[in-house]
Amino acid sequence: MKKYQSGIINIWQNKHIKHKFFIEKELEAGLSLQGWEVKSLRVNKFNINNSYVILKHGEAYLLGAIFQPINISFFDSMRIRKLLLNKNELSLLFSKIKRTGYTVVPLSLYWKKSWVKIKIGIAKGKKEYDKRTDIKKREWNIDKARIRKYNI
Repeated sequence: MKKYQSGIINIWQNKHIKHKFFIEKELEAGLSLQGWEVKSLRVNKFNINNSYVILKHGEAYLLGAIFQPINISFFDSMRIRKLLLNKNELSLLFSKIKRTGYTVVPLSLYWKKSWVKIKIGIAKGKKEYDKRTDIKKREWNIDKARIRKYNI
């Protein structure tokens, strides 16, 4: 866990999401967790890589997140977790998702003081040619940096 700013400690970051999606807007949301889930977060026994956000009945929920219980007693590790957003943010999400091709994806999970926060993004899926152009731009930037390094 790395400490970026005062009071903010990064737990998890989805590094591959920008390869698959264009991120249009980022929002910070609270995450409604039970006590055993917070304990499993502290010892890094969770998997959020294949999770996604659904909007239903005026609320936002995180699906597909797996929190492994530390002790042996049975808990529902695949339960649906509610995202804590205000009305303006929820209405923004609902209005953006009505457009075709848009989805809400988790970007990162972090501690903010003593609260667990999740950064979600309103995203649109990339086509194959978009991914190729991103790779070309990245390679060109690397080549430019190499040329500048040797010409100076």
